[in-house]
Amino acid sequence: MSDILAKILATKAEEVARDQQRAPLALLREQAEARRADKRDFVGAIRAKHADGLPAVIAEVKKASPSKGVIRADFDPAAIARQYEAAGAACLSVLTDTDYFQGDAAYLKAARAACALPVLRKDFLIGDYQVVEAAAMGADAILLIAAALPASRMREMETLANELGLAVLVEVHDAQELDAALTLKTPLIGVNNRNLRTFEVSLDTTLSLLPAIGEARVCVTESGIATGGDVARMREAGVHTFLVGEAFMREADPGAALARLFG
Repeated sequence: MSDILAKILATKAEEVARDQQRAPLALLREQAEARRADKRDFVGAIRAKHADGLPAVIAEVKKASPSKGVIRADFDPAAIARQYEAAGAACLSVLTDTDYFQGDAAYLKAARAACALPVLRKDFLIGDYQVVEAAAMGADAILLIAAALPASRMREMETLANELGLAVLVEVHDAQELDAALTLKTPLIGVNNRNLRTFEVSLDTTLSLLPAIGEARVCVTESGIATGGDVARMREAGVHTFLVGEAFMREADPGAALARLFG
């Protein structure tokens, strides 16, 4: 585990402890159950794009990052969501981490209300409370990071997520993490091309892990997709699902940037 990830997880544990005092788990569970019928099919939206021979883009709504600082000062989650939907995105990914990414649950709610796309809660989840919290805030899917959680814990959180109607995207960085991820039931395996220790980005990470992921799962390539050549390289290798954020967030019109990159 990298120093920055360890720091984030320590902060997250403190945050969750505070949140549990403010909003008890039982209350969130009631809210989550009330929203069950409102869930959108995250996996289905991706597969529908594939069925039409199109790339499935999980377009990210992100204001800042620990390494780059503020990426988009003019930040309107609802407007960004509408632009992404018009440009053909399959799903949204919305950052809800406050301390390191300047995200907020309110951003997820605003983005989801502005469009018909399924929405992933992008955060550092460490336990059941945040899974229930994700369902309560209206998310359709959650992210589990294999570098942050043992396989047994991920499986428990996946079971809870599925009970609440949430899809799961499990993120890996290397072969060892992939082995753990493949013990989950989810078809969505995200490969983060950014090395957590050096922060270098290489698309070879996705390509090297692809054979082990297999055709029964959906490989989601994350980080480093910046040019049409990057997209073509992935699609030629059989990768048709992309999670892209920063390349869009730096543009005046994120939707137009998506259309250009995947057009």
